Amino acid sequence: MWNDIGWELAASALAPPVRRGTARCRIRTMLEDEGVLPYVYRVTKYDPADRDEHGHYTGTEDTVSDHGQVEGAYLQAIEAFAADTDIDRLAVREPHLPVPFVNFGLEAPIDGFGLASAFPTGPDGFHHGAEVSVGTAMDLVRTMLRDGGAWCRLEVEDTFAVHVGWDQYMYIGSSRPCATAVARTRALGLFPERIDASPYEFEAEDDGPQRPADDEFWAQLRWSMAGTNARVLEEQPAYNSGRWHLLTPDNIDSIRAGLAPRVRLAIWPDLSSDIDAVLATLPAEGHVECVWQGRDGRMHSATADEDEFPELTARLSSASAAMILSMYADDRVPMLAAVMPDSDGVVRARWEIDPTPSTRKWAFLKTLHRGEIVTGRVTRIADLLITFVDIGGFEAMINVPELSWRPFNHPSEVVAVGQEISAKILDVDPIRERVSLSLRDQHDSTGSSQ
Repeated sequence: MWNDIGWELAASALAPPVRRGTARCRIRTMLEDEGVLPYVYRVTKYDPADRDEHGHYTGTEDTVSDHGQVEGAYLQAIEAFAADTDIDRLAVREPHLPVPFVNFGLEAPIDGFGLASAFPTGPDGFHHGAEVSVGTAMDLVRTMLRDGGAWCRLEVEDTFAVHVGWDQYMYIGSSRPCATAVARTRALGLFPERIDASPYEFEAEDDGPQRPADDEFWAQLRWSMAGTNARVLEEQPAYNSGRWHLLTPDNIDSIRAGLAPRVRLAIWPDLSSDIDAVLATLPAEGHVECVWQGRDGRMHSATADEDEFPELTARLSSASAAMILSMYADDRVPMLAAVMPDSDGVVRARWEIDPTPSTRKWAFLKTLHRGEIVTGRVTRIADLLITFVDIGGFEAMINVPELSWRPFNHPSEVVAVGQEISAKILDVDPIRERVSLSLRDQHDSTGSSQ
């Protein structure tokens, strides 16, 4: 059970399970963090008197929903707080769907994850940033109370929040004290307790870069498609939910236009038409995700563990091309990753993209500017006589004409591998991930240092 003392100890039991380990949300443990609503209440059906000296609940209340009067009381309490705060719409934040091969709910799984009543389109409408009425929010809360699989935060920025916790614990935050709602909640037979913060308050796991899927990103993707094997786009509107697109030069613009704001994107290599070779990459054990294209051209995906590999093999017998991806975060690194911005070009999604080498390069390149002087160490001289320089983990290049004003036959007459030099940035190309330097601009035409 939840209690005032056990938040941090119980954190691992609270967070909904997330595919690939990619969710960047965790339980708040520092109550003094900024951004917490001033009035937060823990609302439960459990009498605080039924707790021992350690704060543990010792009563006999069932920890699952009764689908009836008590569940209705929870929903009426939320409606009372919403009325006191004067809000009529909430935003879906950090939506989660269950991993397909896991039923983490205490009750039987619900078809469509319990979203059919809230969203006519089912899970498609359940995405980060979706705005819903209070009535629809109640449908989502009911799904969470019944452990239907879907989970999210429901919030109005700096104004209101509803977080559903484990074992029928509810956390309601407001910018107002909501005295009328507190009294109404008690009259409903529930127990509202004032606390410092919801343990489900969003907190980013780290300060890693969050790349927007802007014009520059799509230009780099086009360039990658022409020169590398990048062809498959994974669209993630919610944690554990993905739609797959096979990219071509002809369809990339229409696919981009159909993407909703705030979805996460990941770019993967092309599918392989050698199905036997794909199946040969299945591990001896563990969870994988298989993505394939059917003979009709439609994209499909399925997750499986070693017990389900025979069924997966049978399903791939009619595939035209496929690939196998690990379900474990450390082994699942896309070629490119980004988050779709809102219509005004601003990224407001709070989740973070998976770290990739390309994302780290992009973040570093954003710190560089033409004309800036950088210091680095010569790493190698290529066959084309281009000199490469490490400028902080990124390998920039100096073309032959930019090495020196004086004549020379080979770059080794000007620089040596391992030598530390200072050079001027001539150009930063984030699309091709290239930085061009000039060493000669650090010297006058006589070869002397300026």
